[in-house]
Amino acid sequence: MTSTKPWLAHYEPGVPAEINPEEYSSLADLLDQSFKQFAQRDMASFMGVHWTFSQIDEMSNAMAAWLQAQGLAKGARVALMMPNVPQYVVAIAAVLRAGYVVVNVNPLYTPRELEHQLKDSGAEAIVILENFATTLQEVVARTPIKRIVLASMGDMLPFLKGTLVNFVVRNVKKMVPAYSLPNNAKCTLTSFKDVVSKGRTLKYARPALKPTDVAFLQYTGGTTGVSKGATLLHRNVVANILQNEAWFKPELNKLGSAPLVAVCALPLYHIFSLTVCYFMGVRLGSMNILIPNPRDLPAVIKTLSGYKVNQFPAVNTLFNALANTPDFAKLDFSGLKVSMGGGMAVQQATAEAWKKITGCAIVEGYGLSETSPVATANRLDNTEFNGSIGYPLPSTEVAILDDDGNHLPIGGVGEISIRGPQVMAGYWQRDDETAKVMTADGFFRTGDIGIMDERGQVRIVDRKKDMILVSGFNVYPNEVEQVVNLHPGVLECAAVGVPDAKAGEAVKLFVVRKDTTLTEEALKAYCHEQLTGYKCPKYIEFRTDLPKTNVGKILRRELRDEKK
Repeated sequence: MTSTKPWLAHYEPGVPAEINPEEYSSLADLLDQSFKQFAQRDMASFMGVHWTFSQIDEMSNAMAAWLQAQGLAKGARVALMMPNVPQYVVAIAAVLRAGYVVVNVNPLYTPRELEHQLKDSGAEAIVILENFATTLQEVVARTPIKRIVLASMGDMLPFLKGTLVNFVVRNVKKMVPAYSLPNNAKCTLTSFKDVVSKGRTLKYARPALKPTDVAFLQYTGGTTGVSKGATLLHRNVVANILQNEAWFKPELNKLGSAPLVAVCALPLYHIFSLTVCYFMGVRLGSMNILIPNPRDLPAVIKTLSGYKVNQFPAVNTLFNALANTPDFAKLDFSGLKVSMGGGMAVQQATAEAWKKITGCAIVEGYGLSETSPVATANRLDNTEFNGSIGYPLPSTEVAILDDDGNHLPIGGVGEISIRGPQVMAGYWQRDDETAKVMTADGFFRTGDIGIMDERGQVRIVDRKKDMILVSGFNVYPNEVEQVVNLHPGVLECAAVGVPDAKAGEAVKLFVVRKDTTLTEEALKAYCHEQLTGYKCPKYIEFRTDLPKTNVGKILRRELRDEKK
């Protein structure tokens, strides 16, 4: 039984059994401490320009003051829709310090997806990079948004460099589609630069934040496919920062007191990057190298060539892509001490190739948006791939439950369930959905099937029954099918995951046509209009019928199994 916590005996020396999640009353307190403690250290790097903790402190404080001056009530939701740019680093701190709730938005969302998230969260303000303004333009009138803060790629760069970057982005690379955003009594439009400038003339009022106040609405498909917000309290995220710090500490102590350099290639809107890159960087006084587009491998390698990196968090697809790019092996890896894999399963072939090139083993962890995110991790002194997701972190319990919620003995195969201070308060305004995943004694049921050995190590046996994991992102068949079924030429369809060498899994769509002239190309084009890229089907197969149960439910498992 998990009550004996067998994993504690196998922690790395120096890792405590428990952390104190009440050590800080809020993330604002934690931010304040780090801004003072590491004032002169570099906090972020972007396009060769560095910003110190002190500079981010000052700009985020100014932005917080401006937000408060807009008349937003404490606890108001503010959406952030940007890739990894320095404005994001400022905005996260500003929203939290102002007493508001961060709603992270994938900048590649389609108008339909963006509209749902802004409406569902009730976001009253949004900070958005101009590259994605055209998406907002289509839906803003139908959302609660009253304040738009518009950022440009070169905003925080020195004047000449920023001007040149903006010119190239807009006019040479044509990465900013034409847009028209409202600026009237109902919805105001202000540039990021003006917000910071005006905020410096305003008085910031420190809000009275409690551990139980909401810090983030982190949107996830959950188990039903309906995108919903995991409600993460200040206490949840503080706890996960302290848990990760405790787990890292024995290895980081070996590096001495020199500032660490971390790669921030995972998008900050993703919970893994938010906690492991942003907040761990804040906590440890590390500098994050911001990578706005990790798919541009030559640019990633060129950026990294200027640094001696110590920490490299990534998903399997990025590790694999870099390991298979010849120029990557030419970089200096002498400082690399921690490579953290999460978001999707690390493949053995990838782990072996990465270690051969860098000399640093990938340490795999496991978590979800609902757990802020890290729940388990392998020891950082692991040198070989073992295929497990490791041990529960300090103050974390993992139970393997059967369908009735009973705790299974060691070696039993069941649903991985997690209890700890990092587990969300519930789904935003969806008590019915929360009730489906939380047990009476406080365990969060992940939907992943796993097994725990006698040492307390956990291994995933199978992913959520129908969920598709594309490059670390959850794709829920229900959402894909709902969109495709709205096409007038489609009678019915089913989406399943199939193995993919690059992305881990890819979406395959089985379609019964209503219109026999419907082509694969036309349907793919329709999907790209309605869905973010990673949710779009890579393969489409037309059928005359689909396998079903005797009550008419489509058997996705049968479609998956016939492809194996």
